[in-house]
This record gives sequence, structure tokens and C-alpha cells, in this order.
Amino acid sequence: MLAVEKLTVGAAQFASAIGDVGVNIDIHLDWIEKGRVADLDLLVFPELSLTGHYGPKNLLGAAMDRQDARLRKLAEAAGPMAVTVGFIEEGPAAQFYNSAAVLKDGKLVHLHRKINIPNYGKLEEGKHYAAGRFVETFPVVDRWNAGLLICADVWNPALAHLAFLHGSTMLLCPVSSGIEAVGADFDNPSGWAVTCRFYAMMYGAPVIMVNRTGTEHDLHFWGGSRIIDAFGNELAVAGDGEELITATLDYDVVRRARQILPTVRDSNIDLVLRETQRLAETLGVPEFIRT
Repeated sequence: MLAVEKLTVGAAQFASAIGDVGVNIDIHLDWIEKGRVADLDLLVFPELSLTGHYGPKNLLGAAMDRQDARLRKLAEAAGPMAVTVGFIEEGPAAQFYNSAAVLKDGKLVHLHRKINIPNYGKLEEGKHYAAGRFVETFPVVDRWNAGLLICADVWNPALAHLAFLHGSTMLLCPVSSGIEAVGADFDNPSGWAVTCRFYAMMYGAPVIMVNRTGTEHDLHFWGGSRIIDAFGNELAVAGDGEELITATLDYDVVRRARQILPTVRDSNIDLVLRETQRLAETLGVPEFIRT
């Protein structure tokens, strides 16, 4: 059987109902159907797509564990298409996480818990969420292996670097980016455009960034979702309204980009590990934490 060289991907950009999982399930089912009609292999939804950005205002009512029947319903609707949804996960011992699940063929096949929990500007996620602890990847199909990082995770270059060292050939970035989130002097839309192109060009990997739209309380979400190829070319860019953007990714482009600029190949893991350990020793981090 020949490897799948091309992948048809989509980003569904819309406004979620704040804290109402039931309404958002129906919205997701509509977008999943649109994705299936478009014959997508992969469909990505925004951060916290099942609750909205301010979903934590209804934290106990909106939280779900990973076995929740509503997630299974979306997974069954997805069929062979991989679908990434954002939700408030209730983990063991009543710990809550800002999580993204990958659903396919009736199952939850991958889960990422947001690691970089922002507490600056108008972002106060530390009041609600525990931080994730792992950077992992998942196979979409054949050579296509995806790294999944949520919003502020992407602004920690070490996390993106780890995703690519773990073998990612593409990066998925569900976000919840409001114009006012960080501060008046910080240009979120242009910042995301530059950041996504940077990672695509630096690592020779397509990037799918998906934002929400509309207004939630004091934040205005600007949309601007985008699909970028391994050379940093924007294949599709959304406006500021509800929209499904799609593009076809070619693995041969990834191969050529990485042959020209072998960032992953030339990453000196031993040096990074040694220097990180040396820094931990300098800062007095206890050995049991370092190991």
C-alpha cells in the first residue's frame, strides 16, 4: 500500500456558546458534516471550542472527562476524519485542564493538556486550570505525524521544539486569541501570522492555526485562522467571521523543505540536555525534580 503523500485539512472558525456544551455539540456536528462533505482528512476546531473562552465561568457544569458520551458522539460523527476539539477536561482528583482531544472512528485517539497557562493581560487561566506536563505527537495517517499545542503553548519555543524533536511533520495550533487579551501595545493578529510562518519555515512543517470569532464579555476575537505550508506560504487565511478554510498539504513539500533547511536533523539534543541540567543546578532546582 502506498503511503499517503497528500492530506486535505480544514480549520473551522466560529463563535462558541459560552459554557453551554449541549449547544456547542450541535454546532460541532454541523461543522463536522461540512468537513465530511469537503472530504477532509483532518478538521481542527478552536481552543475550548466546546465551551467558549469564558467557559470556566460555568466550570463545574461545562467540564467533562475523556470518557464522556458527548465526546464519543462527536467521534462517531467524525468517522475516518480526524477531528480536534477543545474542552474543559476534568481529570483525576477534580483537577481541571484546558484540553484538546483528537477524535476519529468513534474513539478519542489523542489528548493534549495545555502546558503554558497564561496569567497576564486579560488572561487568568491559572484560576481555573492545572498545567499539562507532556509534549506528545499523534499519527494522522502514514507519514503525517502531528504535534498539538494550545494557544500560549506556541509562544513557548521550547515546547514547539520538543514537538518537532518527537517527530512532528505538522503542527496544530487551536487558539483563543482576542484583540485585547495581552494588552493595547501587543498586536495579536500580526503576532500570530509571524509566529505561524516562523515555525513552518524553521521546521519545514505545515501549521494549522484556528482561532474563534465573535465577542465574549470583554474580548473581541479576530478570527484569522490559517493553513501554512512547509515553506511558510499561506495556503488559506480566514477573515473575521465564521468560516471553514481548507487546503491540501503535500508531503513532498515537507521533504524538500527539510532537505534545504535541516533544523530537526541538526538539533543537538545532548547539548540542550546538558545545558538544561547545568542551568537547573545553577538555579538550585532539586535533583528529584530535574530527573
